[in-house]
Amino acid sequence: MLSKMKVNTQSVNFTVDGKLVDFIQKKLDKLDHYYDKVICADVYLKVENTSAKENKIVEIKVSVPGDEFIVKKQRKSFEEGVDDVVGSLERILIKRKEKVRANA
Repeated sequence: MLSKMKVNTQSVNFTVDGKLVDFIQKKLDKLDHYYDKVICADVYLKVENTSAKENKIVEIKVSVPGDEFIVKKQRKSFEEGVDDVVGSLERILIKRKEKVRANA
């Protein structure tokens, strides 16, 4: 059994739903498949005060030994934003793993 990555979720100006926290944890736990040295993830959720439909901002900072990666997306729903951010982080972590392997 893999240990769960430490995920800190912070929401600005609203209370985050428990189901959303679980969804975020599940998505971020999958990053372990791509790079197993992730230390923790800080998730920031914001609702932008705008008339636009895409007003949910998801920003995730992932810490790995000696580095950190930040990805930010603005979408219609937090779930959509989390999916997109995690997709970007997967690509970043795969590149990081290849770079570490190449330098080893």
